[in-house]
Amino acid sequence: MATDDTSTRPARAFKVPRLPGDIMIYPMIAGLLMNTFCPQALEIGGFFTAATRGGANAVVAAILLFVGAGISFKATPGAVKTGVAVLIPKLALAAAMGLAVAWFFDDDLFGLSSVSIIGGISFCNMALYTGIMSEYGDEAEQGAVGILFLTAGPTVAMVILGVSGLASIPLGTVVGSVLPLVVGMVLGNCFPFVRDLLKPGANPAIAVLGFQLGCSMSLASFVTGGLSGILLGLVTVFVVGPVTCLFERLCGGTGKAAIACSTIAGTAMTTPAALVEVAPQYAAIAPVAYAQIATAVIVTALLAPILTGWYDKRFCAK
Repeated sequence: MATDDTSTRPARAFKVPRLPGDIMIYPMIAGLLMNTFCPQALEIGGFFTAATRGGANAVVAAILLFVGAGISFKATPGAVKTGVAVLIPKLALAAAMGLAVAWFFDDDLFGLSSVSIIGGISFCNMALYTGIMSEYGDEAEQGAVGILFLTAGPTVAMVILGVSGLASIPLGTVVGSVLPLVVGMVLGNCFPFVRDLLKPGANPAIAVLGFQLGCSMSLASFVTGGLSGILLGLVTVFVVGPVTCLFERLCGGTGKAAIACSTIAGTAMTTPAALVEVAPQYAAIAPVAYAQIATAVIVTALLAPILTGWYDKRFCAK
């Protein structure tokens, strides 16, 4: 007599579908939804609130330390080369498109202004770049984040818009932002056991970073920024990204760093307000530019990891 042993079979676990960059995307979506529909839960206090509202800088520093531990000193020239190959076309495209809109379209093309274009595209989400390259990049591509830091702050946008003498990034900030990566490299190269200890910590830290980034976003930004903000994000990913990728490949790179760099950082939202302080003529368009950049931050944060993973599988499998 046959017996039904279904009760003794182990329950079948739900299998989460994998997608490129999911180690960061899934936590980011979770944080985005929580901050949109139940932001009060993020303010419950204790360690949970500290993990969601404490800022991503500490986690980025930890990721840089972990990543640096796995980078050999031999990769340093390659990191500089990759960073420059990605940074030059990105800034050139931001300047060209922004100034073209200002000069030929009366500073209004489908709702986008020179402030939103230059202030958004000239930035790179270095936290996201670090997470993506930790999963898909080699040592040189991971270390290039030290060069990409030059896009931090509104200085680049101000220089392009003609107010270059009114803003600067303190030298200590630049050095301090690269220091965790350098410390990790020194420790990893000098002490192999430290390298083996730190390297596995990168992926868990990336997941935490993704959740933190999501908790700083809201779907309400899509409503405020509208279609013009979505357009800014799509242009950054599908126009700036491929052109920068081509330039990087011509310089001998794989192009992955360029795709991962086709993002807009949340700190780009500080640019419109900073410009108003030194150039009051931008006061009227600053609030709109702020909303558009906020929308583009979300669009690029969701698309860049997926496209980088697809590109890596499609063109870099060999």
